[in-house]
Amino acid sequence: MSGGTRSQSALVPTLDVEMTLFGEGYRWIGSLDEVGTGSAVGPCHCAIVVIGPDAGGFPSRLRDSKLLSASVRQSLVPEIEGWVHEWAIGSASATEIDQLGLTAALGIAGRRALAQLNVSPSVVLLDGQRDWLTVTQPSIAGAELASVRVPRVVTKVKADRYCASVAAASVLAKVHRDALLDELAQHYPGYGWERNKGYVTPTHREAIGRLGLTPEHRHSWNLLD
Repeated sequence: MSGGTRSQSALVPTLDVEMTLFGEGYRWIGSLDEVGTGSAVGPCHCAIVVIGPDAGGFPSRLRDSKLLSASVRQSLVPEIEGWVHEWAIGSASATEIDQLGLTAALGIAGRRALAQLNVSPSVVLLDGQRDWLTVTQPSIAGAELASVRVPRVVTKVKADRYCASVAAASVLAKVHRDALLDELAQHYPGYGWERNKGYVTPTHREAIGRLGLTPEHRHSWNLLD
């Protein structure tokens, strides 16, 4: 019984990392998470949420988006929006992914999210072990993003599971991208994107062989092989 309780509690995020950063003197934390990197269709998205030291209690059902059902993720959106100080979502298209590569495209999507904020974070908390946000140079990102200031980036493996603010960003990103794939599925029927969300399942691959590639496919991924 106690083992099951510990297992469940391990899935509940906290604000421990965020409060440590506030204790170091940072005023605003921008917590960033991405979605769509493994899909073969559509843009990749980055969601950012901004919190201050007075963030307080977060939504009780909040978890890493991968641990939640679609209905729970959707119902959490207004709760998250009411909890954080500010949030934004940036994206990079399938064409940009083809032309620049996935890492650079992620950096562009993250910078586009940052560019929408009214408050400039003094630090960014990023899920994973790679800082793909600052690796993208402004010259690659283009003139539209040349003036976007990227603050210090702190990476944490599985931050979307352990850090409540990153979990919040993961939910917003996932809900946004799933809605887009549902919409694209109506424009390009037959590929099952409303179910597979662009991932290359056997039925998706069969549809590619039968119907060919769409403009929304990532053509550099050699999907016809």
